[in-house]
Amino acid sequence: MSLAQNNKIVSTEELSKLKDKSLFCSKAFINGKWVDAASGKTFKVSDPATLENFGSVADLDATDTCKAIDAACKAFHSWKDTTTKERAQVLRKWYNLIIENKNDLARILTLEGGKAFAEAVAEVEYGASFIEWFAEEAKRTYGDFVPSPIKNSRLIVWKQPVGVAGIITPYNFPNAMITRKVGAALAAGCTVVVRPAHETPYSALALCELAQRAGIPPGVFNVVPCSSDHTSEVGGELTKNPTIRKVSFTGSTSVGKMLMEQASSTMKKVSFELGGNAPFIVFDDADLQTAAEQLLQCKFRHSGQTCVCANRVYVHETVYDEFVDKFVSLVKQKLQIGHGLDEGTTFGPIITERGLEKLEDHLKRSKEAGAKVVFGGKRPSLKITGQFFEPTVMVDVSYDIPMSCEETFSPLCPIYKFSDTQEMLKKANDVTVGLAGYFFSRDIGRIFQVAEALEVGLVGVNTGDIDSEIIPFGGVKESGVGREGSRYGIDEYLNLKTVKIDF
Repeated sequence: MSLAQNNKIVSTEELSKLKDKSLFCSKAFINGKWVDAASGKTFKVSDPATLENFGSVADLDATDTCKAIDAACKAFHSWKDTTTKERAQVLRKWYNLIIENKNDLARILTLEGGKAFAEAVAEVEYGASFIEWFAEEAKRTYGDFVPSPIKNSRLIVWKQPVGVAGIITPYNFPNAMITRKVGAALAAGCTVVVRPAHETPYSALALCELAQRAGIPPGVFNVVPCSSDHTSEVGGELTKNPTIRKVSFTGSTSVGKMLMEQASSTMKKVSFELGGNAPFIVFDDADLQTAAEQLLQCKFRHSGQTCVCANRVYVHETVYDEFVDKFVSLVKQKLQIGHGLDEGTTFGPIITERGLEKLEDHLKRSKEAGAKVVFGGKRPSLKITGQFFEPTVMVDVSYDIPMSCEETFSPLCPIYKFSDTQEMLKKANDVTVGLAGYFFSRDIGRIFQVAEALEVGLVGVNTGDIDSEIIPFGGVKESGVGREGSRYGIDEYLNLKTVKIDF
């Protein structure tokens, strides 16, 4: 690991480098208009790499959210009656605008979310891929004609939009988590009210500006930013208001459980993508160099702050030392820590202070349980005073460390040693969640056996990259319900209606 150029970045100065400054929006977007909170309140947004406040955003409450829901409800009656081709054309225009403005969107994302600029560009492109995908899928929401067992009777199954959807998104993918949900909802004929994370509202608001330019009608796409003071009441309005018929949430399992309970009061349709605790397994016949390279990407992407990051690394005892050496060497060579807009940066800050505190607690408890730090383990010395922590590799770890049962959501990488495959798989599955899992082997029989045995919704075999708009994304157990992306994702925003015709 090395430091990037370690320049003194001034967040407010970076905003002046936007080619289209109208993408930096600070008001809420309701019914096609930019509006302030009724209270007039705002909240500050800071750069996690410098801790500098670089903007203030309208701080909405439950009353404001009700107005957005009413606007979405009114717009639904006309939006649902548009043809699938009409919706596809508008979404395609939105996709093109996102791609045309990807560098500005990435700069905004880096300032509020801390990602390295190249990684932020990749997220914007990834996010845009869902708009493109669902523009195409809008025209494929086929129903069914069911052969009737009764003469002079016909059975038809239609797919119809659910209605107004409440969308609650996290801070770690402030662009792509919105497009993955909103793209499917709009393609299906639903209208939406989005509550972005208070740490990263600007990406959501920039998407609104481009959606408006693309011709998405007023009330179809609404965004209600709010501070941490109003998070609970705004979220509660989205989950309890009877006009909302669908809730989609990405975030922690604990919050997901609370939102599901709230949504049950009106029996809403829900899709929740929640926490993970991904195992990353290296067998004795694996290509160790490939496995090490993939772990570097899988573990330290966005500084370990993704729900599909490798959380527990299991390496067979016969290749353990060799693998650790290869992996630590790559960490030293490839990762450069610094501000995301500093040239050469590949590894940015922890987004939240509570995330940094959790990281340090996990590290302390792991060392107390006997883990040995072979790389990293401290805050780096930088000219900027943000929430940085070095990528940290630990060996000689026991199953008593926190990561054995808790998602760390940080750049802590514990490497366990195993000898018995069945015992290791038992440990890998002995958690309450099941989002993603990875393993490396060249034995075709083992590949099928382990892929089937892992209790997760997504499996990467000889790869740490499982993200694509064309696959169904989601987990099992307490990692949530429903799927996003793929041809299945649009079904989360559709109801089935059966029509029986006698004649």
